[in-house]
Amino acid sequence: MPLPRLHPFRPRSLALLAGYSREQLVTDVGAGITVGIVALPLALAFAIASGLRPEQGLATAIIAGFLISLLGGSSVQIGGPAGAFIVVVYGILQRYGLANLLLATMGAGVLLLLMGALRLGALVRFIPVAIVTGFTNGIAVLIALAQLKDFLGLRIEKMPADFFGQIEALATHIGSVNPAAPALAAACMAVVLLWPKNIAQDRPLTGLRRALALLPGTVIALAAATAVTAAFALPLDTIGSRFGGIPQSLPALAWPTLDWAGAKQLVIPTLTLALLGAIESLLCARVADKLTPHLPRHDPNQELMAQGIANLTVPLFGGLPATGTIARTVTNIRAGATSPVAGIVHALTLLVILLAAAPLAAHVPLAALAGILLVVAWNMGEWHEFARLKRFNLTYRTLLVGTFTLTVVADLTVAVEVGLVTACLFFVYRMSQLFQLRPLAEAPAGVAAYELYGALFFGAVGKLETLPEQLPAGTRTVALQMHRLVQMDTTGVEALRELLRALGKRDVRLVLIQVNAQPLDLLRRSGLAAELGEGAIMQSLSELKSPA
Repeated sequence: MPLPRLHPFRPRSLALLAGYSREQLVTDVGAGITVGIVALPLALAFAIASGLRPEQGLATAIIAGFLISLLGGSSVQIGGPAGAFIVVVYGILQRYGLANLLLATMGAGVLLLLMGALRLGALVRFIPVAIVTGFTNGIAVLIALAQLKDFLGLRIEKMPADFFGQIEALATHIGSVNPAAPALAAACMAVVLLWPKNIAQDRPLTGLRRALALLPGTVIALAAATAVTAAFALPLDTIGSRFGGIPQSLPALAWPTLDWAGAKQLVIPTLTLALLGAIESLLCARVADKLTPHLPRHDPNQELMAQGIANLTVPLFGGLPATGTIARTVTNIRAGATSPVAGIVHALTLLVILLAAAPLAAHVPLAALAGILLVVAWNMGEWHEFARLKRFNLTYRTLLVGTFTLTVVADLTVAVEVGLVTACLFFVYRMSQLFQLRPLAEAPAGVAAYELYGALFFGAVGKLETLPEQLPAGTRTVALQMHRLVQMDTTGVEALRELLRALGKRDVRLVLIQVNAQPLDLLRRSGLAAELGEGAIMQSLSELKSPA
């Protein structure tokens, strides 16, 4: 058996840089600096919300952002830590520890690299949109819930990883609210939401509002909150008070500690990280394609290979899982990016900020980061889908609500597994309902003719099994018209074989009419064509004569 043909490793950066102009370079550098500034508070916030140190988020944004842009299959996608990973990473960290989180991330990197090399990028698109929407909204709820501790300034030493545990912890400590925290966090949310954004192409901003729009609202909110906290000596937790500040360098290269006993438990976490990374990155790349119709469409397999390499590399510097990020990618596009150079500049911008201004981050209040993350959670969710549920069928509603509920109260792995199994069951049921066995009125005397419509597979064979009991008296031949039967599996072949045997006991002949290519090939390979006998497969019902 020949080995599958591997996808060639061809980074998009190599193709797009051919004929690269100076004007493009200037535009890409500007876009890269802009998105780098936007990524700064998000990298800090995502790491802290995941239960890690802030410098681990910066290292992920720098290293993964550089590798994904340099080696990826998208023209303008920005990679780095993502909000979708917060809940998953926090759960793995609490259950298995940091060393096993890094190992699981590297394992996910290997899986992503293999998925791309084996050309499996298109398979991610087969996941129903209801499941993707359900777990995205569920993750958004969990992110928001986890931020309430710092948003309210509650004195909770360690937040549980599960939904009900978090609810209990918040309810138990609700009396320890620090009034300064929600006031500052709410102000940061207002700044992020109301800050001018030059995104309406039909109503471009001008003058002072255009100048202000060039500065990201998240950075303005973070800077203002830090200044206010320092000026008024507000009694708030900061990055410095909780983590002791941020080093002015990338973390040292170190191989994660390998614990075989613990590694055996990482199969599900590894699969979860790989699946989530693949879905997020390819969804982000598709969004980028829609916003940049003038650029080549992304290569999903190359993108997965780049994501794999990034997730293999980042844990060596203590980083968290990385993927494509929609918010930063959209910012990159709207800033005028034309090639992966913008993503590379974004990573270098973060590196310069880390080397030059890391000590200033010690004064950032955690309440401000919580407010920013609440906005991220709100923007992440597709809340309008709940209002539109009544427009869709029971299958869509069940998948979306079920996946959402399981994501919130159980975990993402269970939600996706149950969602996919449920989707498969619904698909099997629907396909079985589409299969029809229709009696044909025009047939020679003594012949019972039926038309098969749809696909004869394991979920539809029941309709064929009851056929012998439905035959009219005096039937000597059963003819199955199969020109509308487009697909058949081995269970369908066995159902026909059982029908042949049942009819044989009644001394009734079975013939097949106008068999399509796939069913005919399967009939021959299974040996059933030979068992039917010579002349039992015909091209037209008119070839069938009345039994003697």
